Amino acid sequence: MLRENHPRSFWALLLLFVVFVLFLYGPTITITILSFQGPEGGLTFPMRGFGTSWFTQVFQAQSVGDIGGSFERSLILGAIVCLTTVIIAFMAGLAFRLRFKGSSILFYIVIASLIMPSIVISLGIGSLFELLGIERNWFSSGIGAHLTWTLPFGLLVMLAVFNRFDRRLEEAGRDLGASRFQVVMHVILPVVAPALVGVGLFGFTLSYDELARSSQAMGALNTLPLELQAMQTNATTPVIYALGTLTTAVSLVVIAVSLSLVLLLRARRARRSSI
Repeated sequence: MLRENHPRSFWALLLLFVVFVLFLYGPTITITILSFQGPEGGLTFPMRGFGTSWFTQVFQAQSVGDIGGSFERSLILGAIVCLTTVIIAFMAGLAFRLRFKGSSILFYIVIASLIMPSIVISLGIGSLFELLGIERNWFSSGIGAHLTWTLPFGLLVMLAVFNRFDRRLEEAGRDLGASRFQVVMHVILPVVAPALVGVGLFGFTLSYDELARSSQAMGALNTLPLELQAMQTNATTPVIYALGTLTTAVSLVVIAVSLSLVLLLRARRARRSSI
């Protein structure tokens, strides 16, 4: 096979892409490396030894911050927002397939949440809870703040999926005597299940690392991003780098589990179609 000769523009664009990737992932790689320093390690290079001692100190009592509690709150909040986003986005996707009165206005209202500044939305939610006399906390007002960020993405994904959904599958189910509920559960849901996994992934990751919309809505107890921001001015050890490495690992695990679930659903559907 003859070697293909690329023009100079190809190599220039390739170099630009490599620089962009290094710029994008360089901070994460740097934090990961510095988190594996020895007990005498500092916040900058050169590294002082090698070890995992800082990881063992992550959930121990710190002079400032509540790492363990904020990490637990972020995981619980992310899981609730993930499940809520999947359910509402799926139901909204079904509803928007039919042209109901006010659907266009409702769509633009939902999408407007992506355009408005996040800090303004967070301040508005916090002020609303104060006006109603309800205490702001990471669970109630926090869920509301995060859903204003995750639901528009979930709706857009489901609209794209249902836009290319083959309605003949539904008609075949009805011809076989299935009720509307059975068509949804046994025809529509299995087909769009991989997309729902993606919506859930959006919901969890966007909630897990959300900072701006959490700033005025969480009350006294912080989520992990808020806790990390508060600790940055007082961090004197690489324990904050170890925490960053662990949170990155959690995100990668969630992505891996989601992709595995998508592949499993596709394989299951392929087996059913071959019967």
